[in-house]
Amino acid sequence: MVGIAFFFLRGQRSGDSRIIAAVSHDVVLADMVFTATAVVLQPVTGIAQALMAGYPLSTPWLVLSMVLYGLVGCCWLPVVWLQIRMRDLAVEATHRGRPLPVLYDIYYRRWFMLGWPAFIGVLIIFYLMVAKPVLCMA
Repeated sequence: MVGIAFFFLRGQRSGDSRIIAAVSHDVVLADMVFTATAVVLQPVTGIAQALMAGYPLSTPWLVLSMVLYGLVGCCWLPVVWLQIRMRDLAVEATHRGRPLPVLYDIYYRRWFMLGWPAFIGVLIIFYLMVAKPVLCMA
């Protein structure tokens, strides 16, 4: 996720619609191949591992992890849609020999803002999975 965002940001910083179109093509592909696969496999394997380790799914750190996973997904799905739209806008600008439209910048700002809670959520989930803290859930 971070690696994909890094390359997308680098392409964006060029300001060149040709570079942005090429990089965003690869970013969308990488998200579909790697991130989407992880989105499906992580909960399946994570739940299986938790059960094999003897943790009930009602364990507070597991519940919090699953809630955060859902929230991260609620950020990630629009991010993917935005990446696809930005890719299409960059391709169109390149083909027409025009600068990127204002809508591209609007999408980019939304992409950037949605990326932060998703990234922070993943970090918290990682912490919860490793530390398995004792949490009190009311």
